[in-house]
Amino acid sequence: MASMERKHEICSPFLPRRNSLRKTSAEIVSEVRQSLRVQSTQRPFTPRDGERQLFGKNSTRAANRPPSAFSLHAQNFDAPDSRPGSGTRLSPLDHKPKFPVPCDAEDPFKAFPKPPTDPLEVKRGLAGARTRLLRAGSLTALPPVEGHTDVKERLNPVPGQKETSAKRLSSADPTEVRSGPLKPGPRRAASENRIKQSGDDSGVRPTECSAGQSTGLANGDTHTTSTEEDAESFLWNDMIAPLLQQLESVAAGSSEGSVDRLCDLCERLHGTLAEADMLGRRCKRRSGILRALFRLIDLNSAQLNLHIAKLCLALCVSGNNLLNICKLVFQISRSENNDILFQNNSIIDSILGILSNEDVSTSGEALLYCVGTLKFLSGNSAVLRLLLDKNCIGVAQKLIQRLCTTEDTNFAMAGHILVQLTGILRNLADHPDSRRLFISFSLLSELCLVLRHHCKDQDICTNISRIYSKLSSYSECRLALAQTPDCYRLFLELLSKHHQKQDLVVRLLFTLGNLTAKSDEARLQLFQCEGCLGILLQLYDSYQRRDDSLPTPIWKGPFSSGKPPVPPMIVQEGDDVLVKLIRVLANMCIHRAVGPALATNTRCIQLLLETLELRSVQESEELLVNVAATINNLSFYQEESSVLRHSQLAIAKLMLKLLISSSTDAMLEATRVYGNLSQSKDVRDFIMQNKVHQFVVTLLDSKSTEMCFSACGVLTNLALDPPNRVSLSLEGAAAKLVDCLKDLGPGDWQLAGQVCQALWNMIGGGSEKLLDKQERDSLLEILVTYLDKEEALQWIENEDMRDYHRTCWELEFLPVAQKLVTTLQPP
Repeated sequence: MASMERKHEICSPFLPRRNSLRKTSAEIVSEVRQSLRVQSTQRPFTPRDGERQLFGKNSTRAANRPPSAFSLHAQNFDAPDSRPGSGTRLSPLDHKPKFPVPCDAEDPFKAFPKPPTDPLEVKRGLAGARTRLLRAGSLTALPPVEGHTDVKERLNPVPGQKETSAKRLSSADPTEVRSGPLKPGPRRAASENRIKQSGDDSGVRPTECSAGQSTGLANGDTHTTSTEEDAESFLWNDMIAPLLQQLESVAAGSSEGSVDRLCDLCERLHGTLAEADMLGRRCKRRSGILRALFRLIDLNSAQLNLHIAKLCLALCVSGNNLLNICKLVFQISRSENNDILFQNNSIIDSILGILSNEDVSTSGEALLYCVGTLKFLSGNSAVLRLLLDKNCIGVAQKLIQRLCTTEDTNFAMAGHILVQLTGILRNLADHPDSRRLFISFSLLSELCLVLRHHCKDQDICTNISRIYSKLSSYSECRLALAQTPDCYRLFLELLSKHHQKQDLVVRLLFTLGNLTAKSDEARLQLFQCEGCLGILLQLYDSYQRRDDSLPTPIWKGPFSSGKPPVPPMIVQEGDDVLVKLIRVLANMCIHRAVGPALATNTRCIQLLLETLELRSVQESEELLVNVAATINNLSFYQEESSVLRHSQLAIAKLMLKLLISSSTDAMLEATRVYGNLSQSKDVRDFIMQNKVHQFVVTLLDSKSTEMCFSACGVLTNLALDPPNRVSLSLEGAAAKLVDCLKDLGPGDWQLAGQVCQALWNMIGGGSEKLLDKQERDSLLEILVTYLDKEEALQWIENEDMRDYHRTCWELEFLPVAQKLVTTLQPP
């Protein structure tokens, strides 16, 4: 807007009309002062959740959402298959298999292998193991099939022992994918049937764990495989089995420091497997390792469980075991006291690996607890730094892309995951180093895509609005968001859909206010969105507090659903919405095409005046200041159809409560409004009749350049009427203007020019003698000094600032000062 330029053209006959096609340095300076007219406000405060939960107390999710609290024990984990994954998922055979044994045509299952001769004994053995497993404070020995004494026997069975070994390892499936007749395996034990129902750990996760694994011996070299098996057998006997035995013995004891010892053993086991390239599913005795690790979980040590979880994930558990490991880590992360454990453990890398590779259709709940863990940890500043260093934002971007393309059957789980994921990004957005990453990974645009897909999910929308409200305070992020197609339309749709969700509405409005604060293009694009002004004004009306409840729609429209009134809200929360909304209006009307449309909108002006009438400065200071700023901006558009033009006296009356308040901001804004409205003769008469001019004169003593500049504008207009000049002189206006010029002029030549203009109008171009000789001599001496360019600019050391002041001095001060000197000098 061109507020100060218009003042000069209307009120002063001395300043030449500027070339509108070329922006002068003085106009740039003027814009700097006018940029204060763009309203600023504080970012909405986001309180931290009292406790770490997947979904906060204000979540709108249904009661069947995934739980944050649960118990985990060793018995919750499935006994894993002993075979390593093949690396490929086999498709079902579409031909009838041929069995190598005679088969009765009537009952083909008669020839299948029989269960053990004494199934009760087997069941008793399993039950005994379960009982021992659940005994508090004790761990049983490793199962006989995994014991150290028969490792060689299992890995290198002699021909006569093959049948016995097959019976003893009845839970094992063949590793290789072979061609030829398919042989039936032994019947599964009850525990394995349960595994199949809850998630078979033998399935291979689509992760790096399966990379490079052999798919069988069908085309392999038998001699090479035999050598590899011998090497693995040697490593197992020499290094791995002893470590497992030590884990068992240390866990069975209760000596002090046993947890640290177990953690050390887990690290050694991890390192040994890594060096031998036996992580993932490469180790044929992987099941024995996992069984031993699962038993340690009942020791209930957060530190130990993190080591167990890291090793289990390195061994590529899947299905139910993957879910339970993720739950275990999530459970540990719920306590802030455990954050230090995550800093000293590489488990975060494992979690990010899961987020990078798992699919929501097969491991949705595991993904949910992983992102929930990172959401909790991202509230810790030290872990937050780690997440940035480990490319958490890049991983989140890829996951968002996958979640946005998920099938409808997984849409609800994708929504649960996105609530946690956007919670992580909300915390990451607080770190200064995150901004460039949000931009480089195009996350601001990706989040708009999430909003489109999940526009009905208030939890997701609120989290993303918090991200935008944080990042839009920075110019580079504002630019990236503004370049996102239809982001303004999307925000307006969300405001209309969730108009009663105060914490969402206030952040979307804050973001729109940031986008329109510095960009004329953004102001126009927002205004041109279909229904923009209607949505904003309906929202304004909804939150206009006409009694003690907010919001209270009194009209029929998109926000009126015929439902009972919304319960009363906290006054401050309702005011905060209006503060942000009116800021958007104030910023929008700066655009020369938008301002006239708002100035002629009756409903808009009525709502603004109603707010001034209903609220007091004591309870709603920021709100009233923003309303006054919006009215001031709109008052520059003096078209015949302007509603403000026909409401000037009403506005002038309402501005009195701001002018006489104890708030400096309110006084300043009211003075600015009077500066524009006082171009009207009726308003000038109102000011003089209600002694407003006395208060304006006292503002010259404030020693604030902005306050003095605004006061000078009002006095300049008031002095246009000859009767007012005497009244102003009696109040000591001339003497105060001279003091203002002397004290503040050299630091602000635009203010110095405005003071000279007010003085010129007061003395009537020399026709009136309202200054005594001492005042005239003092003013003349000051002007002569200031008209010396070298003298006026000598204290400006910075070269750039010297050019800035020189331009203001030449265009804003010099023309008026020269004519004033000519008038004051004796003939």
